[in-house]
Amino acid sequence: MTTIAPKSLRGDIFGGITATIVALPLALAFGVASGAGPIAGLYGAIFVGFFAALFGGTPTQISGPTGPMTVVMAGIIAEFSISNPDQALALAFTVVFLGGLFQIIFGLLRVGRYVTLVPYPVISGFMTGIGVIIILLQIAPLFGHEASSSISASVSALPGVLSDPVFSAIVLGGLTLGILFFWPKSFGKWVPSPLVALIAGTLVLLLVFPESPIAKIGDIPVGLPSLQWPVFEPALIENIILKALLLAGLGSIDSLLTSLVADNMTLTRHNSDKELIGQGIGNMVAGLFGGLPGAGATMRTVININAGGRSNRSGIVHALGLAVIVLGAAPLVQNIPHVVLAGILLKVGIDIIDWQFLLRLHKLPLFSSALMLGVTFITVFVDLMTAVFIGVFIANLVTIDRLTRLQIDGLLFSDGDNKEAKITKENHALSRCGGDILLIKFFGPLSFGVAHLLPTSVAKYPKRKAIVIDFTDAFVVGITSSLAIETIIHREQAAGRKVYLSGVHEETHKKLTKLGALKQVPTNQFCAHAVEAILLAEEHLS
Repeated sequence: MTTIAPKSLRGDIFGGITATIVALPLALAFGVASGAGPIAGLYGAIFVGFFAALFGGTPTQISGPTGPMTVVMAGIIAEFSISNPDQALALAFTVVFLGGLFQIIFGLLRVGRYVTLVPYPVISGFMTGIGVIIILLQIAPLFGHEASSSISASVSALPGVLSDPVFSAIVLGGLTLGILFFWPKSFGKWVPSPLVALIAGTLVLLLVFPESPIAKIGDIPVGLPSLQWPVFEPALIENIILKALLLAGLGSIDSLLTSLVADNMTLTRHNSDKELIGQGIGNMVAGLFGGLPGAGATMRTVININAGGRSNRSGIVHALGLAVIVLGAAPLVQNIPHVVLAGILLKVGIDIIDWQFLLRLHKLPLFSSALMLGVTFITVFVDLMTAVFIGVFIANLVTIDRLTRLQIDGLLFSDGDNKEAKITKENHALSRCGGDILLIKFFGPLSFGVAHLLPTSVAKYPKRKAIVIDFTDAFVVGITSSLAIETIIHREQAAGRKVYLSGVHEETHKKLTKLGALKQVPTNQFCAHAVEAILLAEEHLS
């Protein structure tokens, strides 16, 4: 029977309660910003937080609505409100449900380890872009005006918003930001600054500006949420699936990056695929009950760990604490002004921006800086999915090009003139042939980038009468490389030249045979070693 250490249990409870206090104002703010309402933010924090903790692979992680997920959700609700206003929320929560399902599929397919391979400049630009979006969307409510649903509308409304601020909003917004930026860190361990700002801003509104026209949260339903079955409109299926994939991909990246932070703090190692399954279950349940989509929340996770949380019990305590608030204390938050929530979100946006990377842009390679800024621009002014796809695509192309340049050094051609020390014995045998025999020797992995160089490189040796292809030191031969080798064999034999193969490993032999690349090579032209193949070719030529 497993016993629970009192210290560990106490740390988990305290960490979970602390995370609850931090999560409350953020959940309300994210709910309002998304367009689904504050209760949707609380439901998302409860369901994603509970099930991700119960089934996830990062014990200390606290999950719930995050800035990136809220930005995407706000765009989804805004789009469906235009195209299908009667079912906008139902369709949006269907996307959340499917996004969770896709995350579970990602986990079952064991793609978790690949998610964190996204190049850092892409992640930095993506997160910075999201931070900018949050800031631009919250400027209007911070000045006492209604928030716009899109970046273009927010930017267009800025002159009017800045020229006609609501006085009470300026006071409350200034108070909120002052508390968030200057609340002592030593106090923050016991009472987080967002909660202080929430309480102080609400009290000032009620006591000093009771007649202020600025918007408040209003009534919040008390009790358990009702089940909302997914809604599928045939004309919108493709759009729904694409948006669900966006949520799933973003939530996976957001969660696993937070998992890495938790690993570094606790000196443990998370299970990426299990974490994706847990996050997926949480998002599916959130979609079924009208909650915002969520992911691993870095700030709440760090606070939980610093407060003593060391197991998934802290995440469960955090979710149950929020559930208690929804079940009994919801009326206490109805007077919270939107301007205070806007101030909290503005601070979130500022914190999301990757300032460390931005301040070092001038010291980084031009490509990395341009990639980061390009992804930021596309994220803000086009959309998040396009930004990630384009960023990853460009980064991978450049990476492949760099790897190809490195692997070219592992591709040797010699007709006897190449004095490379790695083929001394082979060169000694080739030197007697007067350039009649060309040796192609592979070292290490043979990628498709290198494969495209093979045919043109062979053509640089016009005196050749036979070719020896040596696979002894080739670790990996891909499909593209195999097809390129097949092309060389066919071309050489069509020109009346014999091809000899040496050192072909069993796996490489199976792959080339399956593709039919070895059909034209007689078995007596296979040799164990390159020197043996060169001598055999010399014998045949003479």
